[in-house]
Amino acid sequence: MMKNITVIGSGTMGNGIAHTFAQYGFEVSLVDINADALNKAVQTITSNLDRQVKKGTIDEQAKAATLVRIKTYTDLKQGAANAHLVVEAATENPEIKLNLFRQLSEICTDEVILASNTSSISITQIAAVTKKPGNVIGMHFMNPVPVMKLVEVIRGYATTDETTQTVMALAKTLGKDPVEVNDYPGFVANRILMPMINEAIYTLYEGVAGVEEIDTVMKLGMAHPMGPLQLADFIGLDVCLAILKVLYNGFGNQKYAPCPLLVNMVTAGHNGVKTCSGFYKYSPGSKELVVADKFR
Repeated sequence: MMKNITVIGSGTMGNGIAHTFAQYGFEVSLVDINADALNKAVQTITSNLDRQVKKGTIDEQAKAATLVRIKTYTDLKQGAANAHLVVEAATENPEIKLNLFRQLSEICTDEVILASNTSSISITQIAAVTKKPGNVIGMHFMNPVPVMKLVEVIRGYATTDETTQTVMALAKTLGKDPVEVNDYPGFVANRILMPMINEAIYTLYEGVAGVEEIDTVMKLGMAHPMGPLQLADFIGLDVCLAILKVLYNGFGNQKYAPCPLLVNMVTAGHNGVKTCSGFYKYSPGSKELVVADKFR
């Protein structure tokens, strides 16, 4: 029986994953090397739970019970030693992830399932540094995690049927709709999404239209809830760039080459919502859009 869940990384995805597991009755250990980041994560979870209470999707008792189930740790061994499932949601950096999985393979029991929330990095590569690669799988949640239904469940080359079936069933207990995919660069979601975002950036870069015009065409013409440039801001332009590099290196196809404008923006530190400046500008401390940059 899955009961104890460890989530590594307390950023946007990590705190959302911790929130979701705790809300559905699991005991959650949220691990981050930064104590301040953990405190901020708990504040974010509390705010998001308050929003659910206000909407009437949960009551105050459910909110309190959810928060009680979340414990925070800055020590990986303490936070992961008793885990039945570990979900890694650290920075999208291969070396950081590989190092974490090496440590987890030593800390955790042989039965534990080690999952990564990576949006592009090879599950097969991650599994290869562990003692039991058959127990390693991708569990790619969508943002915001408590709201979005999709979970991409990614099978590495060595991932067993038992591990896959367990994670698929577990995702369903969280009210999610899991989709099983195989381990190739970008999986399904980002293999399709990132070239679209990159093409939108090229469209801006080449002067075809402005930021708001491009996003309006995609929202009104293709029924997208958010335009690709605003979506890129929400994902993080640095994350988009990292995923495109994985796709480009993995396939060796020029169609995945990141647009020079994206490279320059990330180099200049304009990473979207997290820096309050990307294709749009945002109010500090919120995701409220202030004004669009025109790039004329």
